[in-house]
Amino acid sequence: MSKDLVDLVKTARQAAIAYGRPDLEKRLSTVAESVADDRARVLVMGEFKAGKTELVNAVLGGRALPTHAHKATTVPTICVYGAQRAVTLARAVEGSQEQQQIAPAQLAEHVTEAGNPDNAAGWSHAEATLPVDVLEGMRLVDTPGAGGLASPSSVSTMAELPGADAVLLVCDAGRELTAPELALVRTAVAVCPTVAVVLTRTDLHPHWRRIADLDRGHLDHAHESLRRLPILPTSAALALHDEASLLAESGVPELRELLRTEVVGGRQARRTRMAADEVLVVCEQLSARFRAERDALADPDRARRISDELERSKARVAALRDRAARWQQTLNDGTQDLVSDIEYDLRDRLRTVTADAEAALDDTDPAKTWEQFAPWLHQQVSAAVATNVVWAEERTRWLAERVATHFAEDGAGVLPPMASPEGQSMAADPVGLLAAPDHEKFGLSQSLMIGMRGSYGGVLMIGMLTTIAGMALLNPFSVGAGLLLGSKTLVDERKRALRRRQAEAKQAVRRHVDDVIFQAGKNSRDMLREVQRTLRDHFTGTAEQLERSLNATSQAAKAVEADGAKRQARLADVEAELERLDALEKRARRIRESVGTARLVGA
Repeated sequence: MSKDLVDLVKTARQAAIAYGRPDLEKRLSTVAESVADDRARVLVMGEFKAGKTELVNAVLGGRALPTHAHKATTVPTICVYGAQRAVTLARAVEGSQEQQQIAPAQLAEHVTEAGNPDNAAGWSHAEATLPVDVLEGMRLVDTPGAGGLASPSSVSTMAELPGADAVLLVCDAGRELTAPELALVRTAVAVCPTVAVVLTRTDLHPHWRRIADLDRGHLDHAHESLRRLPILPTSAALALHDEASLLAESGVPELRELLRTEVVGGRQARRTRMAADEVLVVCEQLSARFRAERDALADPDRARRISDELERSKARVAALRDRAARWQQTLNDGTQDLVSDIEYDLRDRLRTVTADAEAALDDTDPAKTWEQFAPWLHQQVSAAVATNVVWAEERTRWLAERVATHFAEDGAGVLPPMASPEGQSMAADPVGLLAAPDHEKFGLSQSLMIGMRGSYGGVLMIGMLTTIAGMALLNPFSVGAGLLLGSKTLVDERKRALRRRQAEAKQAVRRHVDDVIFQAGKNSRDMLREVQRTLRDHFTGTAEQLERSLNATSQAAKAVEADGAKRQARLADVEAELERLDALEKRARRIRESVGTARLVGA
């Protein structure tokens, strides 16, 4: 954030303290914390082995993150700017976050499938500090495969979309956008200011232009909100060469420019406007007191009329506080309804997924299809959770607007800046993998034993009957009966074993879905509680600030001195204070106008 904005907020805080308004100073301190960290959060998402890590390395201008031809990323890796290279691993342990410093060369041992299969170590994320200029002002997050890889982070990665400033959907230039990718794009556009589709490995696919045209058509027909999304063709292999001509041809410079202008610049513009608006509100409340006192001092006969008007204003504030029970009731009831509705929606979506999974298991042998079934289930679960998260985000905004209507007639129906839950979902406990059931082995020796056990009764029974006719115990009839009963026993046992495997697989699916409901439901409830606190504190503070402002103005109007000399001296002081506040207000307006209206891609 620019130094001018930091100085503006600092000056406004000092003014609030000097004028005896700790409530306004507290409000501005929250603004100062919000603008202190202006780093935009960029999620690099896509299907399994789409080239996400290669793209991140190309943007960074070097091989900063480990890549492998056949091993995928299993742990989200956050790249941030720093003077010295360093890597920190983090995971949740008993409600707190455990961190571990490692050497940068050891990163591959912890964040890839080769060194940490299925994220057995349980890391929630890794943070890589790199001295790369392009990272200034942003956090670049390399995520595991969304849907194509059975990763424990697949669900939590989707849940991070509402906290992101931008999403880069990485797709291989050798194929068209898939239905899950289009669904991911629609989800991202609903909650993220900036979204772009990035085609990778154009150097390997001569027909990438045709693919880009087809993807453009898919986006245009999928939804109206996707028609403005940019499609950026890139080649990490060309970008990582030293030749400037190859770098220009790679398409990576255009992507860096998008990140610099639209993402980093857009976030700074939004934060600047938010901070400047808060300073303007504070200036207005501080100036109201001095304007009333100035009017009273300049014309003592108006003091009584001003006091009467202020008494009516105080009555309106008192009425506003009387209505507090109504808006608080609306907020409390709305939050409880949201918790119930969102939990029901999540359970309903996952119940449908469970029903589809059980229907699929009824038609297959889990022992033979588990490797294909588990990734499919993860994809369905991720899509259901992501849709639930987006819907929860929309409902919370609706609730905030509904509560604000109780203040609209007093001019205080301004919604608070809702803080993005950066890092919140990444710090949450990851949902475990879909555990593969321990299927009973049914090999040749076991089949032989079952067949012999079934045939024994047939041989003995028929053999005993045939001995009456003077035949030996083992004869063609007894042997044939034994083979027949043994075959039937083996077939029946195979059917029972298949039903057991299907039942065990269904039970594993239900346990996994229960784990997802538990974790995703907790995240939703935590988010709603945070929204409730934010709205409660904001609107309570709004009512208190209005009352304090009017009380201070009333006291200033009543404190008009009868002595002319004292009145003139006080008038000069009041004029000077108003000039200072007016200068502060002009600074805030100038800073706000300097950023203009940020252009948001995909907004």
